[in-house]
Parts: sequence; structure tokens; C-alpha cells
Amino acid sequence: MSPKPDIFLGTDSGATTTKFSAVFENGDAVSTKVLQRSTNAHNGREGVIAAWIGGAGDFLAQNQLEWSQVAGVGLAIPGPYERYGVFGKSPNLPASFCGWNVYEDYRNALAQQIGHPVPLCVGNDGNYGGVAEAKLARGKSNASVAMLMPGSGLGAAFVGADGMCLDGDTLAGMEAGHMPVPLQLLGLNGQPLLCGCGRDWGCVEAYTTISGLGHLLMERLPRYPGHELHTAPGTTKDKALSLRGRAQQGDPLAMEIFDFQARVMGIHVANLVMALDPGIFIIGGGLMDHEATTPEFRERYLRIVRETARPYLWPQQRDTLKIVSAELGELSQAIGAALVALYRHKHGA
Repeated sequence: MSPKPDIFLGTDSGATTTKFSAVFENGDAVSTKVLQRSTNAHNGREGVIAAWIGGAGDFLAQNQLEWSQVAGVGLAIPGPYERYGVFGKSPNLPASFCGWNVYEDYRNALAQQIGHPVPLCVGNDGNYGGVAEAKLARGKSNASVAMLMPGSGLGAAFVGADGMCLDGDTLAGMEAGHMPVPLQLLGLNGQPLLCGCGRDWGCVEAYTTISGLGHLLMERLPRYPGHELHTAPGTTKDKALSLRGRAQQGDPLAMEIFDFQARVMGIHVANLVMALDPGIFIIGGGLMDHEATTPEFRERYLRIVRETARPYLWPQQRDTLKIVSAELGELSQAIGAALVALYRHKHGA
């Protein structure tokens, strides 16, 4: 009987839910089916660790795998961090999690479960998502890849030719959502939007994601005096969250807002291309979700991104840069975490 193959587990933990995946030694995903469990943050640190171990065990069982096959584990978590594997103060996690050395606690729990220590790597969830999407987008090439993922915030990643993400010296590499927007190019006057990060210089995140959608809605709604959102029930946030669905039906107000966000994204793509010079740029997030948006909507958004970015690129970049949509959806960060564990294993890190 041949030995069972090694696998590399990926754990993608958000404040509410945690997703699980794994890859084989050749980098292929064990499964493309999403398995997620509650993070159990309300039960404290021990509750979260128990949820991760339990969810990983469920994933293994569902795919006829065993803990003994696990040769490495990757953990994707949101920032900021005090240092490697240690949570900083997060707006979405209990205050008691600040200063938690999640690396040590998860590594110890894995060793107890498996029966011996295994390598664990911990990194930014956006960066790890970029690793997975880059592997798919580059195919057989070794092109460097940048990615932006608008959702509740703006995730970002840069993946080099070696397949690894840029973490930076303080683990804050590619926090590109908090770079300032060149407001003059967008015809914006007045005070820049205050970002949730506390910066007041007009973070890109505030103009391209759900976080600023309510403001954009209230700013533009008066231009549509007969629009039903004037009298619709619910909070501003509720109304803003309805815009993605309305845009799929061609609602003019919703389309105007997402067209504006695509323009901001295009300028930011050009800005990052100036610094990073990637061969491929991926746009992910909820606006590229194949289950929630139409092909027409996605192509319109990407077309505006491309058209807005193009004039600011160097001539050689205009002909070679590929701007494409993400494909892995909510699985990208768990698969990316598993891939980082695999790559570090191969490199002996």
C-alpha cells in the first residue's frame, strides 16, 4: 500500500466565520467546496482555537483525509498585528484579543491534535488571498501579480515571481487601501471622507468599498428625486447594501455609484502599477462575485477600471498589463494560506 500524500491545511479566520481548505504537494486544492464554521469569538481565545481545530477536523473527515497527513498549516487573519502572529487592536474582534499570540496557541493546539509539531505560518488574509488568485491567474508564467479586493474594506496583495506575498518589515505590507485618493482627478471638493482606520487624507478604501457606500448614496440620491430609496424603509446602511443588487437590474443611481467606484479603482490600479510593475492585476471582492453579479456588470466595472488606469501607465505597460477578475471567491484566503504553508515547506523555511 502506497503512503498517503502529505497535505497542507489552510485556515481563514474572520471575526464571524472561519473557512477551511487544503492543498496537495503539487499545489492542487483538495476541494473547491467551501467549508465554514463559526469563529466563536464570543467564547474567547480558547473558543476560537477549539473552533479552528474542530473545523479543520471536519474538513479532513469530509475529504477522507487524516491528521497524520498534515505537513504544514497556514492561518490567514485580519490585521493589524503587534508582531508576527500577535493580534493588534481590531475594530471587529473583542478587545481581549489585542495582544493575543495566536501563533503560539494555534501551533500548540495543532501539535496536540496531530501528535507532533507541524510548521505553522500566519499572515494577512488579503495577502494570502492574493497568493491563491495569483497562482490561478499566472498559469505557467512567472508574472508578478497585484490584487485589490473591495468588500467591507479594501484588501490588497502583491505576489512576486516566487509565488509569495509581500508582507513588509512590520507585517503591514500592501495595506494599499489606506493610501490617499488623488481627489482632484475625481472632481471632488471639500473635506475627504474619514476612513475607519482614522486617517483623514481620503483613503482609497472609503471611496471603493462598502465602508463609504452610504456616504456616496446620500451625496447622489438628491440627483434622483423620484427614486424609491427616498422613501424606502431601513437605515442608510440598509439602503447602501441594496445597491449591488439594484445595479444588476440596471438601476441608474446604483450604476452611477459603482461607475464612480470603478474610476477610483482604476486610478489606484495605475498608482500601484507605478510602484510594483506587475504583469497581472486582479480585481476581486464582492463586485466580482459570480453568484451576486452579472457578467455584464463585472465587465462594465473592469472596463472602467482599465480605461481609467490606462492614461497613467507607462507606454509599455499599456500593452502588456492584464487586468482580470478574481475567480476563487470566498475560498481564496483559505487556499492561499495552505499554499503559503506548502511554499515555505518547499523552500525549507
